[in-house]
Amino acid sequence: MKILFICSRNKWRSLTAEKVFDGYNGYEVRSAGTEDSARIKVTEGHIGWSDLIFVMEKKHSRRLKMKFSDRLADKTLVCLDIPDDYGFMDEELIEILKARVSEYIEVPE
Repeated sequence: MKILFICSRNKWRSLTAEKVFDGYNGYEVRSAGTEDSARIKVTEGHIGWSDLIFVMEKKHSRRLKMKFSDRLADKTLVCLDIPDDYGFMDEELIEILKARVSEYIEVPE
């Protein structure tokens, strides 16, 4: 399964999610951001590549739908409702990610 995590700048939340889940249970995981200043900015290629897309906030869903509405038609898009309050690999962020993502995929212990 190919999983894409999206946040604003792809520096903390989505990058942490990529590091936590990539390779687990055979998952291929990438991350990107919606802002122009993102470390890796989300592209149509990211959307096309993914089977499942997790966004951190509702604004990320809106931005993806505005920019890639035609490519999202057959994709599963899930909002995790995780605010931008955590640093990269923050233990609390990792626990929240695992708890929220576990409703959709198997997560590491």
